[in-house]
Amino acid sequence: MTELRKLLRLAAPIAFTQAGYALMGLIDTAVVGRLGAAALGAIGLANGLFFGIAVIGLGCMMGLDPLFSQALGAGDEKRARELIWQGLWLSGAVTLALALPIAALPMILEPSGIEASVARDARLFMWLRLPGLWPMLAFAGLRAYLQSAHRLRALVVATVIANLANLGLDVLLVFGKLGFPALGAPGSGLATSICSFLQVAVLWLAVRARDPLGPRWQDFRKALTVGIPVGLQMGAEVGVFALVGLLAGRLGARSMAAHQVAISLASFTFCFAVGIGQAGSVRVGWAVGARDTPAARRSGLTAFGGGVLIMSISALCFWLIPAPLARMLTDQSDVISLSIPLLAVCAVFQLSDGIQGVGAGVLRGAGDTRFPFLANVVGHYVVGLPVAVILGLWQGRGVIGLWWGLCAGLTAVAIALLTRFLRLSAREIIPLEAHPRVVSPE
Repeated sequence: MTELRKLLRLAAPIAFTQAGYALMGLIDTAVVGRLGAAALGAIGLANGLFFGIAVIGLGCMMGLDPLFSQALGAGDEKRARELIWQGLWLSGAVTLALALPIAALPMILEPSGIEASVARDARLFMWLRLPGLWPMLAFAGLRAYLQSAHRLRALVVATVIANLANLGLDVLLVFGKLGFPALGAPGSGLATSICSFLQVAVLWLAVRARDPLGPRWQDFRKALTVGIPVGLQMGAEVGVFALVGLLAGRLGARSMAAHQVAISLASFTFCFAVGIGQAGSVRVGWAVGARDTPAARRSGLTAFGGGVLIMSISALCFWLIPAPLARMLTDQSDVISLSIPLLAVCAVFQLSDGIQGVGAGVLRGAGDTRFPFLANVVGHYVVGLPVAVILGLWQGRGVIGLWWGLCAGLTAVAIALLTRFLRLSAREIIPLEAHPRVVSPE
């Protein structure tokens, strides 16, 4: 129970921050949903494609997570402070690498069979969302330090400020209030970019990093060795959802809009599992840094249990009250009716989604990121995507069949990650770096 209390005390603000990201997406969906199914489908498609690439960058930044937590677990504060600057330099380098693909990707929408009006709004959304890429990545690096140091208040403050600002900016930029131009659905992308700068500014004030250091290739290499597999893993997961979004778009605006409603709600609940996974990553990393593998195993298993508990609650909500949840995001009756069976599928895969979300986090804390990448590739593309195509397209079950494919892929990944952690923690886990002294984790 002591470990569970420590985990939840750490997980609560982290999950709040993750949920804050998803809440911004929910607000975007709720505001744009008033413009109709085509506009709603456009931002859903654009968000899926944007994050399909951006999560690779986020994963690269998450390579800092175990470096921070293991350094602080070993009592090496000096090393942790050095990594703050390396994270900022790394976020700039990753932004430069990803900006061109994100800018070019919208050009394939119409050739892929997406309706011209949907493709136009999606393209403008992605271009207006692009300026927010660097602050989003820099925020991830600063967050990694603060959560590893158990300094979490700034994360909560940044989340609250960003969501309040996003709601106001959405109304101003989507509908053109108070003299602002009415940008329609793409206006929500610009609003989110502005809010990303607000978030990173709040965290920078909290970190107060002094004595700036120039970029160090050896630190980049360490972070990227861990982070690139995380980025590829996240890219594989988000990528399969983006592919399903494209397939749903080919089925029509109604299917695309229902997909967006369901994926927005599923993404929101998944944030709580990710929060527990990130807290588990910190707890496992601290224990590994202190060379205490039994404590790392105990922390990881506690995180798995917490993830199952939280996601059981969301599963019940999706199963029992799908219609009221859908109505929060759209007033289109035909979209709501199609969203209800999709939310039933969401209810089924909540536990799998929670286990795989936590599993990626605790394995990252142990420094193991290659296996989760391989598990995601096999689970989603060898198991999930073929099932989605067979049920959704070949057997004519439409977007509901596509979502049963997602369910199959998530379940395969969940089984693989839980099994991997049990095997890995059965023997000593070696830290990623040697540190001058070792203390017991708190």
